[in-house]
Amino acid sequence: MAEVLKVAARETTGKQHIKRLRIAGLVPAVLYGHGEQNVNLAVADDDLAAMLRRHARVVELKGAVNEKALVRDMQWDVYGIGVLHVDFSRISEHERVSVEVPIEVRGDAPGVKEGGMVEVIVHTVEIECEAEAIPDKIEINVKELRLGGEIHARDVALPSGVLMITEGDVLLLHCVKPKVMGEVAPAEGAVAEPEIIGRKPGDEEEEAAQK
Repeated sequence: MAEVLKVAARETTGKQHIKRLRIAGLVPAVLYGHGEQNVNLAVADDDLAAMLRRHARVVELKGAVNEKALVRDMQWDVYGIGVLHVDFSRISEHERVSVEVPIEVRGDAPGVKEGGMVEVIVHTVEIECEAEAIPDKIEINVKELRLGGEIHARDVALPSGVLMITEGDVLLLHCVKPKVMGEVAPAEGAVAEPEIIGRKPGDEEEEAAQK
């Protein structure tokens, strides 16, 4: 069942209006899609926060409009804490949509016991599925990942009805030996000269003249 989200109409736009909305505890939003006119909306910040805690992706908008929509995009503040704007796109029953979802690594990789570490290269993948069946995450089991092993997008087992949109050869994670931080060796034949803190250009010439 879709999350119910109350929305109000937003008749005006502009920085000053947006500022007043946020002071009042409202977040500006827009509803678009299906060839219909865009509708400017406002959502209570508390209601939006509750929706995010429940990881809802499909919502039933109630109030100024009464439509089912997909949370297509959100703009966050510089701290990544507060939502500044929300994009909703209209959807119909059983409509298939493409969305990005996070990946979650599960299990213990044998390669770790072999001296390696699991390094995640890509943290989200794009999938296609029915809007009502969008998974919260895509789980990747690494129980067979050995040292030097790789897992690509094509290797991921997906839930029924879900298709991978991310290109199959995209490397998602691998098991590699940890990098060892060491000193950079000087070039062959070069003699490293210690740096004297505080010496100014020209000091060498002055020292030579005093001898």
